[in-house]
Amino acid sequence: MKFIISTAAAVLLSTSAFAADAVFVNDPIPAAQVPAYLWSGAYIGLNAGYAGGKAEATDGEIGISATGNGFVGGVQAGYNWQSGSAVYGIETDIQYSDVSVEIADFDIIEIDWFGSTRLRAGFLPTDRFLVYATGGVAYGKYSVDLADLSDTRVGWTVGAGVEYAIDDKWSLKTEYLYTDLGSWDIAVDEGIAADVDFKFHTVRAGLNFKF
Repeated sequence: MKFIISTAAAVLLSTSAFAADAVFVNDPIPAAQVPAYLWSGAYIGLNAGYAGGKAEATDGEIGISATGNGFVGGVQAGYNWQSGSAVYGIETDIQYSDVSVEIADFDIIEIDWFGSTRLRAGFLPTDRFLVYATGGVAYGKYSVDLADLSDTRVGWTVGAGVEYAIDDKWSLKTEYLYTDLGSWDIAVDEGIAADVDFKFHTVRAGLNFKF
């Protein structure tokens, strides 16, 4: 009986000693993961930049040309759809233009305003950085000072850009567009007609707000 009591006491003491020496470590709490940015949704924004190009005027078989440039600025609105690392969308913009070309015999050819409605398609190297191509219909107003004429023309535009999401609402973009508004047949003077063509490049930066 004494042997049993002694053995039980020894086991109890050794268990107590082990419990006193044991150190219990709690599992670390996993860090909260930041959700990936989603590009789907509507947005509006502002942009400003620089445009320049070449105007050509042809009177019969005689052709003359000149280059010009100027400030552009405007607004844009669009909608994106995201599927994995691919982003698709549609965007429309309208631009004030200070682009003009001084060309012999036609005084000054100006683009008073222009805009476009384009599709965008791109991919995401990271969840917040978008690289895209774009293209669609372009439209704008030409004016020729000498003939006191103006007309709204329709053409096409293509380009590419990058956009970075600063946070869940705001993003910055840089974009290049090549625009061709087509040719315009004008009567410069009685019995004198000319075909005017203006193609131009636009580089602009923009700020978008996503809804």
